[in-house]
Amino acid sequence: MTTLSDAELETLLRYWRAANYLAVGQIYLRDNPLLREPLRPEHVKPRLLGHWGTCPGLNLIYAHLNRLIRQRDLDVLFICGPGHGAPAVLANLFLEGTYSEFYPHITGDEEGLRKFFRQFSFPGGVPSHCAPQTPGSIHEGGELGYSLAHAFGAAFDHPELLVCCVVGDGEAETGPLATAWHGNKFLNPASDGAVLPILHLNGYKIANPTVLARIDEEELTALLTGCGWHPLYVSGDDPAQVHRDFAAALAQAADAIAAIQRQARNQPGRIERRRWPMLVLRTPKGWTGPKTVDDKPVEGTWRSHQVPLSDLHQHPERIAQLEAWLQSYRPEELFDESGRPLPELRAQAPEGNKRMGACPYANGGLLIRDLRLPEFDDYAVSVPYPGGTDAEATRALGRFLRDVIRLNEDLRHFRLMGPDEIRSNRLDAVFEASDRVWLGRLLPTDEHLAPEGRIMEILSEHTCQGWLEGYLLTGRHGLFTSYEAFIHIVDSMFNQHAKWLKEAREVPWRRPIASLNYLLTSHVWRQDHNGFTHQDPGFIDLVVNKKSELIQVYFPPDANSLLFIADRCLRSRDCINVIIVGKQPEPQWLDMDAAIRHCTAGIGIWEWASNDQDGETDVVMACCGDVPTLETLAAVDLIRTHLPEVKVRVVNVVDLMTLQPPEEHPHGLPDKAFDTLFTTDRPIVFAYHGYPWLIHRLAYRRTNHKNLHVRGYKEEGTTTTPFDMVVRNDIDRFHLVMDVIDRLPQLGARGAHIRQLMRDRIIDHKRYIVEHGHDMPEIRNWRWPRET
Repeated sequence: MTTLSDAELETLLRYWRAANYLAVGQIYLRDNPLLREPLRPEHVKPRLLGHWGTCPGLNLIYAHLNRLIRQRDLDVLFICGPGHGAPAVLANLFLEGTYSEFYPHITGDEEGLRKFFRQFSFPGGVPSHCAPQTPGSIHEGGELGYSLAHAFGAAFDHPELLVCCVVGDGEAETGPLATAWHGNKFLNPASDGAVLPILHLNGYKIANPTVLARIDEEELTALLTGCGWHPLYVSGDDPAQVHRDFAAALAQAADAIAAIQRQARNQPGRIERRRWPMLVLRTPKGWTGPKTVDDKPVEGTWRSHQVPLSDLHQHPERIAQLEAWLQSYRPEELFDESGRPLPELRAQAPEGNKRMGACPYANGGLLIRDLRLPEFDDYAVSVPYPGGTDAEATRALGRFLRDVIRLNEDLRHFRLMGPDEIRSNRLDAVFEASDRVWLGRLLPTDEHLAPEGRIMEILSEHTCQGWLEGYLLTGRHGLFTSYEAFIHIVDSMFNQHAKWLKEAREVPWRRPIASLNYLLTSHVWRQDHNGFTHQDPGFIDLVVNKKSELIQVYFPPDANSLLFIADRCLRSRDCINVIIVGKQPEPQWLDMDAAIRHCTAGIGIWEWASNDQDGETDVVMACCGDVPTLETLAAVDLIRTHLPEVKVRVVNVVDLMTLQPPEEHPHGLPDKAFDTLFTTDRPIVFAYHGYPWLIHRLAYRRTNHKNLHVRGYKEEGTTTTPFDMVVRNDIDRFHLVMDVIDRLPQLGARGAHIRQLMRDRIIDHKRYIVEHGHDMPEIRNWRWPRET
């Protein structure tokens, strides 16, 4: 066991005092950063924002990780789970010099320190939590719960990396974090890095005690041991003793990690799941801060969570308390005359890229290598004519992804993730190239499980998303596949990643990373046995709320379109791609050449389905989504049969964002191009995959919006037949024909007769499925007529 010498301890304590001083200074000071003169109200910020309570513990951890890196020449990525722990992280970045390197105007002297303090939680400055602007960070601190999943994602396929993840005890109460403990069952010690969680228990969240801080050590040990960890405890409020104990526990954990990895790497083929070490650090909340304020206890209570001394401008007597607090760190012993940290303190940090603020893994674009992709058209489905064959679109994609895995096997920088749905979503072919990651016990009936797999499945959308985000942010590629209805579980995580990308684009030293790609299947229109619970296309509405340059939403109508779109998404950088497509056998409309042309544009007229080439268009029938496309084409067939005089134009939308103007989205169509497709005065009957109002929202500024009539999902559904789902939501072929008739009064009596025929067919349908349990033959067997 490694012990601290008295000299090392003294230096660590001084470094810790400096980091604590810098953390307090960021929260409070706008001037007089080193207290060269008595503190006055004008030296204090008018608005006090920040979170002090977690900072002393974070500073202690950072200081000891610096020592560990120097001693063992480690690559360490630091993830700060406590949401607003940025004052501590930024303090250490300033001390190690990386902050001034990334932001040269924040010099390492007194003037730079003044600017450093002033910018924190200040207009034009930096936020109170770790963010893309924070060097060394891949984790947005604005929302709790994802830190540990991010840590595992970063460690996968980075065998030399140690990811130290500090989990706050408030964060430990969240669902995503509770599940993320199980990431150790998927960490391969031979080919992955290591994750060292440090559960920091300081007793409180904003205004309440925390669950894990109030249970006894025996119960906490049972919980953590049950999750597969070997917890090492450090606790106390005496700084010298806590530092000594933490140094010893950290060394013990590092030794255990090294032993696990050494055994796995020296004995290939014998990978077994091991119990990894973790640390539990118990220290007072707001340690070294004010003991009391207004005769109420502060240190060690919830009152130290944010700003222990608040309302200073309304209570000038507290200025003296703040000054005494700052002076307790004895800044004159920490900074030289120019305001620079003393050399012995700066020497506590490692050198170069070993400093955690300069860790290249935290800027994944520095490490990223292009994904090797096969030629997607090699996987094309043969389509002799529109509707001339049936296929499962995602099964074709599975064959493409299988070879993506094979081509990148040596680089180990692509993973496929999902909540136990790879096979359900018809991506089975990937198992020809790789197994699922599994380090646990195996049974004879198990299939495709191995420690070195490229496919990761755990029945937690939160964990899948967190893993993939950590994987992408550290320079790799991946795909997340899920059922459409349940991707809502990660709505908040999607929001946070989108915000990260938006801000990262504005940070000049951040390099582009691979896009976050969602493949959503088992969608709203095909839930034959799951029912109403599995029907919700609303994730799309959430996605389009984000900055336009960040998001793309694709609705491939068939397999060849899906192959093109998947290739495009896997090549993209710095955005979020959402692909929605069914997994059931469906008619295929476009051969590969046609699919390439159509998907490149993202929207277009399907000439082979239209009959307005020689005259004025009577109605535009638009469709977006595989099932809406099928129903639209079936409706066009009925119109040709019963109303041959009606001139119909069919417009298919693959790229949803083409409906917006170009000033709103990079893929948006100019108004003239939009008018050419949709006309300026003809009725538009639009069959859409999701909630109808989204189409109106995207197209409300277009010339012909007043004639746009959208049909989509109306929150109607149950366990029923595929066709009954579209009937229940009025998006079926019969309703679409009736809608066209209603928009064309010139059809007169003839239109009335055909409308009644369509109504009767709906009645016939409902009676038929109740009696037979499946759709009418004319529905099941319908094909686009080849002769047209």
